[in-house]
Amino acid sequence: MASRTDAGTANPKQEPAPNSNAVKDPDDWTTGDEPMTGAQASYLKTLSEQAEEEFDPKLSKAEASKRIDALQQQTGRGAS
Repeated sequence: MASRTDAGTANPKQEPAPNSNAVKDPDDWTTGDEPMTGAQASYLKTLSEQAEEEFDPKLSKAEASKRIDALQQQTGRGAS
């Protein structure tokens, strides 16, 4: 028998969890010192080219996240 859900309960996938990386400062990420992900590298390369800035492949996850934010502001791309 399938369980029933309360219609008044919010869907947890619709909003980021209070402690998710979506709302945490990259400096506070437990994995922030690991190498950037492939997705970060790909997007950062694209943004760097558009901003005519140098791409640094040795950034950590946290550093890449901050760089992406800065380049999004510079290029007008991404979330506002």
